[in-house]
Amino acid sequence: MATPKCSPFPFHFITLSLLLHSIIVSSVVLVLRNHHHNNGGYHRSPMLQTNGSYCSLFIGTWVRDETFPLYQYSCPIIDPEFNCQMYGRPDTDYLKYRWQPANCQIPRFNGAQFLMRMRGKSVMFVGDSLGRNQWQSLICMISSGISASSPTQITRGDPLSIFKFLEYGVTVSFYRAPYLVDIDAVQGKRVLKLDEIRGNGNAWTGVDVLSFNTGHWWTHKGTLQGWEYMEAGGTLYQDMDRYMAMERGMRTWAKWVDSNIDTSKTRVFFQGISPTHYNPSEWNTGGTVSSTSKSCYGETMPMTGSSGFPGTFPDQMKVIEAVIGSMNKPPFLLDITLLSAMRKDAHPSIYSGDLTPEQRANPDHSADCSHWCLPGLPDTWNQLFYTALFFLH
Repeated sequence: MATPKCSPFPFHFITLSLLLHSIIVSSVVLVLRNHHHNNGGYHRSPMLQTNGSYCSLFIGTWVRDETFPLYQYSCPIIDPEFNCQMYGRPDTDYLKYRWQPANCQIPRFNGAQFLMRMRGKSVMFVGDSLGRNQWQSLICMISSGISASSPTQITRGDPLSIFKFLEYGVTVSFYRAPYLVDIDAVQGKRVLKLDEIRGNGNAWTGVDVLSFNTGHWWTHKGTLQGWEYMEAGGTLYQDMDRYMAMERGMRTWAKWVDSNIDTSKTRVFFQGISPTHYNPSEWNTGGTVSSTSKSCYGETMPMTGSSGFPGTFPDQMKVIEAVIGSMNKPPFLLDITLLSAMRKDAHPSIYSGDLTPEQRANPDHSADCSHWCLPGLPDTWNQLFYTALFFLH
């Protein structure tokens, strides 16, 4: 039970009826293989047919490939916090890995083909900075496949940033909504409205391809917390169990999708939780811890030979599974959690923009082990997004 705190707002005490589904995970690998196995579109395992057989896109290994990366760090859309090579990262091996599913080859990304298939249409990423990571990656991947003289236009804003490939009439946008549900200002305080989404949802209508993500901001506290109060059932709360709050917000989002999206016209994706690598003691690397640091700093190679999920399986992912599994119109789950968990080498670390010499000298406190370098891992997310968008039926 969440307890309201005295404030200028009118409060009353009620019992908040939020039932968080219990998901018992006896084997994480089994869970990952069974994400999509029961009924409905969400439960079907994302399979790509090849030579009469099938394979799961999200179970596999990382293999070295000298044809990578697909673009260079000079791509002008990349934010400083993602541009590791520009800000001094000395190694480049992390750019040379390709995701190889268990028993099939996925099609190589082709920027020109993407634009021709999407001519006159729109793509929008909705969520937090991991969505922005993927948005910038996709723009760079597309741009590398077309003439540099092909006209483009960018409009940056908050919450909406828009990039247009004018020759093709294709729009690729990012809408910042870390919680998906609305945040409103009430008497100078930010209120996270777990039951309301119309303010954000109005911006998502009419888009041809929507890709959502949420998760990390639900657990932020202190200066990183994005609200002063939560509101549920008409009552304001200073705090509550964060995973219960996330589920309530996710169910509001799910109802909006089921009620407002015509899936015959709009493709909907949901990105799995992007893992962090702040605690090397959690990394399963065959019984040894390869890092001498307390973060991803100095890591240069993916994990190999893991017999299970490397690290701690994100609790936010259990909430996402429960909510999406109950939807009438479930989105395609871009299940990047396991394959990303293996990439402790792919974070910006201390090469995330203009850090001071003091910050760079203290990576245990300043290394970014949450976002990802560009070029880098989000390119694989988009390779799988491309595969699911055009090659899965």
